[in-house]
Amino acid sequence: MITKSISDIHNAIFSPLKSWAEQSTGNWNILIGVGFLLLIGSVIFAYVFYKTIGQDDERTNKIFLKSCYCMLWAIILCDMIFPKDYMWTIFFMFKYTLAILAGGIYMAVQYKKDFS
Repeated sequence: MITKSISDIHNAIFSPLKSWAEQSTGNWNILIGVGFLLLIGSVIFAYVFYKTIGQDDERTNKIFLKSCYCMLWAIILCDMIFPKDYMWTIFFMFKYTLAILAGGIYMAVQYKKDFS
């Protein structure tokens, strides 16, 4: 029963995306381009807060470890949500984009809470 509902959710969300992306090469390129821009933006965002927080010490090491923990949970959740049978490489890029973004958001929240 639970697997059927998860399958229904996958079909409702990802099947229209798959059919839209496969309509033309322009749609496929838009999907890849948006994913790549989000990946670059997430990496820059996380790097800026990594450098803003500062060097590793007792205080910042805990922030970085919890940021990695958030990234791990984002990867696990994306592995459960994203389909594995089609458009795997596109969703692979989005999975790591969301993971890096989650780690960057955690560092931003902790920076605002601890340093401001």
